[in-house]
Amino acid sequence: MNPETELREGLEELAAHYRDILRLLGEDATREGLEKTPMRVAKAMQILTRGYTQDPKKVLTDALFKEEYSQMVIVKDIDFFSMCEHHMLPFYGKAHVAYIPNGYITGLSKVVRVVDIFSHRLQVQERMTQQIKDCIQETLKPLGVMVVIEAKHMCMQMRGVEKQNSITTTSDFSGAFNQAKTREEFMNLLRGESKRI
Repeated sequence: MNPETELREGLEELAAHYRDILRLLGEDATREGLEKTPMRVAKAMQILTRGYTQDPKKVLTDALFKEEYSQMVIVKDIDFFSMCEHHMLPFYGKAHVAYIPNGYITGLSKVVRVVDIFSHRLQVQERMTQQIKDCIQETLKPLGVMVVIEAKHMCMQMRGVEKQNSITTTSDFSGAFNQAKTREEFMNLLRGESKRI
């Protein structure tokens, strides 16, 4: 089974709830354009929340290599899409992750997968930032981890204040990144070539 597209239990029940939601919004869920919408939305929501069925720590340990490298490893400009748990509207942007190995490294794509797993859950940006940092710190036990996330939130663009160009930035760090000089080095590397959203 492919965890990216596999459908989970409860699909029919989920579709039935979306049928009720359409009715409560004043629509006719039996008309041609909406007849298949409840099932389409149910499948989409299962894919958008697939992170609940995946183990980010296992992803990291599946590609763990002993390596005496102790300088900063940065994976930046990781595109992600997530769903705000307050309004169930998307937020999206880029994650930047750095860690300083302590005897072990992981595959670079595994860092990207960790971001993907936590973003495919109902989220708030602040918690997602911390979860990515904690997962890498607890699993790899590096000298330090730092995560910076820049995102646009549809709940701010489509409703509420309706501001189109605001970007929310969050960060979290541990270990060696508690030193201002190390954090500054990371931020300088990000500013050098990092693309805006």
